[in-house]
Amino acid sequence: MHQQRLDLLREALPYIQRFKGKTFVVKLSGKVTDEPENLASLAEELALLHQVGIRVCVIHGGGKQLTELAELMGVEQTIINGRRVTDDATLDMAKMIFAGKINTDILAALRQRGVHAVGLSGVDGNIVRAERRPPKEIVNQETGKSERVDFGHVGDVLEIDDRLLRVLLDHDYLPVVSSLGADDEGRVFNINADTIAAEIAVRLEAEKLVMLSDVDGIYLRPGEQATKISRLTAAEVEALIRDGVATGGMIPKLQNITELLRRGVRSAHIIKGSLRNALLSEVFTDEGTGTMIIA
Repeated sequence: MHQQRLDLLREALPYIQRFKGKTFVVKLSGKVTDEPENLASLAEELALLHQVGIRVCVIHGGGKQLTELAELMGVEQTIINGRRVTDDATLDMAKMIFAGKINTDILAALRQRGVHAVGLSGVDGNIVRAERRPPKEIVNQETGKSERVDFGHVGDVLEIDDRLLRVLLDHDYLPVVSSLGADDEGRVFNINADTIAAEIAVRLEAEKLVMLSDVDGIYLRPGEQATKISRLTAAEVEALIRDGVATGGMIPKLQNITELLRRGVRSAHIIKGSLRNALLSEVFTDEGTGTMIIA
C-alpha cells in the first residue's frame, strides 16, 4: 500500500509541472457546498492545487440552499423547465445566501487549510456585467403548453471584467465568486453559475474548467455505469449529438462545453462533487474520475 501511494505521487509529478502557473476555474454546485464534511474535504483538494502553484478561481451557485431558505421564509418559488423565476423576495434571499452564507462557508473551509481566499460576487469589481433576461416564449415541459415567461431578476452575461480576478491571482489569492451580476444601472441579477464559470474560464484563458456536479461525468445512457465516457474530443461530442446518441438535457450541456473549447479553454471536466479526491484524481492521475472533454 505504501509503495502504491508513493507511485501515485510520482504519477502526479508531470501534471504538477505541466499545470504550475496555469489557471483552473472550478465550479461548485450548491449540493457540494451544503455538506460541511464534503466542503472540508473539497477545500483540502483545492488547497493542494493552490499549493503546487496552480491559479485557482472558484465559482459557486447555491440553488439548493436558496430553495431551502425560501421554504423557511414561506416564499413561493416558481421553477419552469429547471430555471428559477427570481422575484424581488427571491433576489433578496439569493443575495443573502450566495454572497453571504455559502461564500463565507467556502472561505472558512479554505481558511482552515491555510489558503488566502477572497470572497466576491460577480458585482465586485464589475466582474460580471449583465443585462436582464427578456421575457421568452417557452414550452413548459410539464404542461406542454407554450407560455411567455418573465424570469424576473435573472440576468444574462454581457461581458466579464477579469482585472480584479487577475490582480488577486497574480498575488497568490484564491478568488471565490458567487453567481450574481449587475448592469450599468447597478441592478443586481441572479445568474446561472455554470454560465459565469464558463465565461470567466474563457476570459482568464483557463487551462481547465472543472464542473463539480451531482453526476460523475457524461453517460451515453443516463444511470448506466458502463456507458460513462471518460474522454471526449469536441469532434466526438458533435458526432454524439448528430447521431442522436446524446439526448435531452445532455445536448445543451455538451454544446456549451464544445463552444468553450472553441473559445480557447483547453479542457472541460465534469466530476462528482461529493466523491472524495475526485478533483485530485481528475487533475493528477492518468485515468481521472469524471469526463474530460478536450478541443
